[in-house]
Amino acid sequence: MRRLRQLAERTPATRERYVDLLRALAITMVVIGHWGITVIGHDPTGRPTGHSALGDLPWVWPLTWVAQVMPVFFLVGGYANAAALATHRARGGGATDWLVDRSARLVRPTTALLVVLAVGAAVASSRGAAATEVRTVVWFATIPLWFLVAYLVVVPLTPPMYALHRRYGLVVPLVLVGLVALGDLGRLLGPAGLATGNYLFGWLAVHQVGFAWYDARSPDLPRRRRLPTSRRAALVLLAGGLLTLILLTVPGPYPVVMLNVPGERLDNAAPPSLALLAAATTQLGLVLLLRDPATRWLRRRAPWQAVIAVNAVVLTVFLWHLTAAVLLVGLLDALGVLPTPRVGSAAWWAWRVPWLAALAVVLAALVAVFGPIEARSRRSAAPGDPAAARHGGRMPLRTGAVVAGYAGVVAGLLLNSLTRKAAPEPLGLPAPALVAYLAGAGVLRLLRSGWGSRG
Repeated sequence: MRRLRQLAERTPATRERYVDLLRALAITMVVIGHWGITVIGHDPTGRPTGHSALGDLPWVWPLTWVAQVMPVFFLVGGYANAAALATHRARGGGATDWLVDRSARLVRPTTALLVVLAVGAAVASSRGAAATEVRTVVWFATIPLWFLVAYLVVVPLTPPMYALHRRYGLVVPLVLVGLVALGDLGRLLGPAGLATGNYLFGWLAVHQVGFAWYDARSPDLPRRRRLPTSRRAALVLLAGGLLTLILLTVPGPYPVVMLNVPGERLDNAAPPSLALLAAATTQLGLVLLLRDPATRWLRRRAPWQAVIAVNAVVLTVFLWHLTAAVLLVGLLDALGVLPTPRVGSAAWWAWRVPWLAALAVVLAALVAVFGPIEARSRRSAAPGDPAAARHGGRMPLRTGAVVAGYAGVVAGLLLNSLTRKAAPEPLGLPAPALVAYLAGAGVLRLLRSGWGSRG
């Protein structure tokens, strides 16, 4: 508590505290949403299994227009990345060292998760667990890495994309939206492969809007670079996004649900669709509309300290929340007290409260153990010597190593996500994926230690 008070007192007056609140709320909603819609049952062999309740509860689909908060996270990410890059450059640093700095905050907590899961899987395999069963458990625990893959691609693109933003402003996300529309045509009319780029274009579009929000702090900048943040603009975005979303989903060809539901004609989130971007626009309007009252509230010490506390371990919470579910289900099943009520029944709804409470306890224990890794990453990511940063940023070897490091990390996570759930993997993770990830993470760790920054 003492450190939280110190951090709260040291917060610069210019900090956009609302961005930190949105990040904390977005991840909290993801965690509660995943836990809340999980249906636990048993497969024909008697082993616990789980799936989403969304397919059985179509009446809740409109709620996903708000509950699908990944657009908010990318919006906040764009704002935070622009702010961090601008601060780093103002201190004399370059884009290469900025990327090395950002890698610590993302890669260290992720490495902890993967290593623990791989070791746990190896122990289970050595004790006779079937490789397919081990993979199924690890696959479920690593579902959050789908999102992290997209974000880890967007972060290294921040320097060139912010340069495009400085030149063309809000035209850039509009072009990206057009590319998403082209990809959607491929999904609807063929060829479906045309939509592959939407995994990048959709999230980049939202990330670019975060740049424009950051530049809105400087009224002297050209209007094309600044996001309109007035109440009137917020209402226009809210109403326009909502109307577009209704037209695209009700009479239009897109599903109402913004999350994956097996059997639907397409998935709005994988890859991002025009409907998801319309939902993102609606959320942006709501975010801007609530900004002033939320900012006033965050000037109070207690709320701001709570936001600081959550953000210190926010990635840890996100990465481990499904592992908490795996551990709780395994424990209850081993004790013979795992409830499996029919989805949508009164018993199922009544079980939501103790289920969420028990998961929160398990996750709190995991965060207590692994949260310090993320917290240390944030404290140790302070900018180094500006002269060294400028020198290192010009070195082709160092820049190439950063690219290779990020590529290895992304390739490893992507290969794991693309590997089927029931693949026979004794380590839970495909060996090539684990090797690629650890190699990339190792390169980035060497760079953070100063390797390649001296001529």
